[in-house]
Amino acid sequence: MPNNPPINLNQDLKKTLDRFYREYDFKARIIHDPIEIPRRYADPADAEIAGLIAASLAYGKVTLFKPVIERILSAFGSGPAEFMHEFSLKRHGKYLSDISYRFNRTDDLLCFVFLISRAVRQWGSLAELFYKNYSKEDMDIRPALSGFIGYFLSQDTSEVYGSNVKPRGLTQLLSDPTGGSACKRLNLYLRWMVRNQDIDLGLWDRVSPSQLIIPLDTHIARISRCIGLTQRAASDWKAAKEITDSLKQLDAEDPLKYDFALCHHGISGACRGADSSESCQSCVFMPRGGLKM
Repeated sequence: MPNNPPINLNQDLKKTLDRFYREYDFKARIIHDPIEIPRRYADPADAEIAGLIAASLAYGKVTLFKPVIERILSAFGSGPAEFMHEFSLKRHGKYLSDISYRFNRTDDLLCFVFLISRAVRQWGSLAELFYKNYSKEDMDIRPALSGFIGYFLSQDTSEVYGSNVKPRGLTQLLSDPTGGSACKRLNLYLRWMVRNQDIDLGLWDRVSPSQLIIPLDTHIARISRCIGLTQRAASDWKAAKEITDSLKQLDAEDPLKYDFALCHHGISGACRGADSSESCQSCVFMPRGGLKM
């Protein structure tokens, strides 16, 4: 099936989004975002592990998933990296024995930690595992992300489940873009790890920010359709790619610089969708805010 023709954006949109990004109070919104958790860690080895756990569980309301993440990380004691290098199901599994979240049962979260531990011990860090699958020649991050997730999905889970199975509660944490998923939470994690601007951590400096794909959640999808970044109705990988390609017209080297501000424009309640006339009339992206729709 042929690709849709690229969306052509006008300069009014660039001026509006650039001003919106430039004036956005990033620090004030950190407390309302899961990135607040990995930012606590000074050691990159700790931050990348805490970041993967935080991003992977970042679905639903922040007030619901954040306490779960906190409980998991509190079980790691002095630091996530040291815990992962020393982890054993027999000695440490009890510390996670009563933690669950929505689709993810206790065994699923335990298996997730088990798999991260295996990756860290085999590769030294999550960064090195990702770099193994990464190429600057790729058009975007999809092949590297698929290889990264493929490693986890290829591991034998018998030690946790009693047989080598991958139940939904585990695979929900390990979305693979080859199946068409937008992989919102994993793309969020990659934004944290790769970008070194604003509030992002910039720990994986061998990856180009220009290859990242936007973390497509309901807020980004809604706003992107409103301001013309995508024409797709589905919130899948193709939509995330189309939105990212549109943003590349505004900043080819760092298209995801707009992501945090746009997402929190929705999270804060400032945008409630095209059916909400009250919020639309006061929206920064309406004509009097600088954008001609």
